[in-house]
Amino acid sequence: MTALISESWTRIENWLAEHAPATYAALAPPADPADIAATERAIGRPLLKPLVMSLLRHDGLLDQRGSLLPAFYRPMSAREITAAWHLLTGFYDQCMADEKGDEADYDFMKIGSSSVLYGHPQLIPIARDLGGGHLVLDHRPEIDRGRVHEAEAVEGIMRVPHEMWTSLPVLMEAIATSLETSQPLNDYTPAVDEEQRLYWDFIPLGNDRTLHRS
Repeated sequence: MTALISESWTRIENWLAEHAPATYAALAPPADPADIAATERAIGRPLLKPLVMSLLRHDGLLDQRGSLLPAFYRPMSAREITAAWHLLTGFYDQCMADEKGDEADYDFMKIGSSSVLYGHPQLIPIARDLGGGHLVLDHRPEIDRGRVHEAEAVEGIMRVPHEMWTSLPVLMEAIATSLETSQPLNDYTPAVDEEQRLYWDFIPLGNDRTLHRS
């Protein structure tokens, strides 16, 4: 059974406090519920509960250079989520999506990527990297609801098959376990730099498809 977001956050916090104090200090305080409500008004739908619970624990990461999630992603605050959503949805081509119809979803599930879905208003950005790529949480009422995808301008939305992207609670629990055991997570191994910040060292260990950056 997958752990609650709050339980995973406690494990992550404890590890960071002992091993990566700079990243621990960069964890933002809880989000203001008013900011979460403003985000929901902007996107026109309630945020999924795991995302709300995570924001109420930490409203992103204060260190703009830091990365808490594998593949160098930094979780965003509620206000940053709103700004990123407005940015990404500006690239969404509704006409092309209507023309492709179910074919776009079929290609996404079978091929694992879709340029048509890039900027889809129900794919809510939750984290970003220094290169401008995002992680998005799928809020669509279909089979992938609650799954985490990668969003990148050139390749579009990418559906990475590794089980850690199944949901936000699964991802956070996987991160906590990887930190505690020093075991790789989809070819990313937790490490600490000279400034006592957490980073993820990319070391390909198998044949599983990983996120596109190395």
